Amino acid sequence: MVKVSETAARDDAPSAMSRPHVPQEAGPLAGVRVLELGSLIAGPFAGRQLADFGAEVIKIESPDRPDPMREWGRARVNGHTLWWSVQSRGKKCVTLDLKSPRGRELFLELCEEADVILENFRPGTLEKLGLSPDEVWRVNPGLIIARVSGYGQTGPDAQKPGYASVAEARGGLRYLNGYPDQAPPRTGISLGDSLASLYALQGILLALYWRDARGGTGQVVDVSLVESCFSLLESAVPDFAATGVVPGPSGSGLKGIAPSNIFRSADGKWVVIAANQDSVFVRLAAAMGRSELAADARYSNHAARGVHQEELESLIAEWAAGYSHDELTSVLDRHSVPNSPVSSIEDIFEDPQLRARGMLVEVPDKQLGTVVQPGIIPKLTRSAGEIGWNGPLTPGFHNRDIYKGLLGLSDEDLQDAKAEGAI
Repeated sequence: MVKVSETAARDDAPSAMSRPHVPQEAGPLAGVRVLELGSLIAGPFAGRQLADFGAEVIKIESPDRPDPMREWGRARVNGHTLWWSVQSRGKKCVTLDLKSPRGRELFLELCEEADVILENFRPGTLEKLGLSPDEVWRVNPGLIIARVSGYGQTGPDAQKPGYASVAEARGGLRYLNGYPDQAPPRTGISLGDSLASLYALQGILLALYWRDARGGTGQVVDVSLVESCFSLLESAVPDFAATGVVPGPSGSGLKGIAPSNIFRSADGKWVVIAANQDSVFVRLAAAMGRSELAADARYSNHAARGVHQEELESLIAEWAAGYSHDELTSVLDRHSVPNSPVSSIEDIFEDPQLRARGMLVEVPDKQLGTVVQPGIIPKLTRSAGEIGWNGPLTPGFHNRDIYKGLLGLSDEDLQDAKAEGAI
């Protein structure tokens, strides 16, 4: 596993400075300052990725209602969940009550020094707080305001609450998942949230480029969880529009795409074999010792294999069952046939490829010991990302750093703001 040094992962994160920004690390987003509002997954996951690449991400939590992510996750060390440490890595945490007059004033002062606001409230929340885009643009017209919500900021369902599972269902992903005539299962992660986070990140980067490289202004990045899921439906949209065909769940493979499925080895392990391209199927037939299959009219091209998918995959299943997992993957590798075990997280921790790529990173922590973090993607050759530190365990850990170092408040100002309940 890749290790992050104690220095890079120290509890006292780099101090905030007045503009021009002092980069926290040499990442490609050094100098970009982000105010992260909201909680849990959809917004904060995008904030985590911005922090990975050098942005100064200031996570704002209510003094009396910290992010519930602090309590989510299965593993706990000294009373703290490790998922929080992953989701909030590299961020600075402050407390601020946006409902209080003083809290609103402080937020607008932060907006003057920021590049991006990232929030995943229900639409209309910022407006109720008196912090609409028009209000914050009065103090900083260049602000990018990324808004992640279930259905988007407009439309008849904009005010409805939306979670990942709801978005996956409404956006069409759930209907395609599972097996015919069975209840459509969900993926074991909050996929809809993560997809929306990636689109939010993309939108923020696009808006920053348009502002900074093209002379543009601030704008709203409007991301819907439902639309993020819908965007992955591939050919379903044009196919239905043209033919009225409604694709449904196809189990462990894809209908008409053969062979591309899971097959069980002699020792009971599942292996994906993906040889649906014509040239690859020739190699699979050779690996099976059945080169004649590639010349058989039933299997000689993509369309024919799709028609005869069931019988072809039965032949492959029978062949695969004659090998142990290691033997099966070895013979497939020798013939350059794409394959993979169906990996558990335990398998991933032993995966030499993922280890070589730095996808398991040890980040030391004074209170938690070592936290193993998922690595950073994408890999940039000249301005790589870096995990600065684990998410601060105490709400408001960086209050003095931000409010004194960035906004110039005195100790007395801080005490007054705290007494008022603003921080």
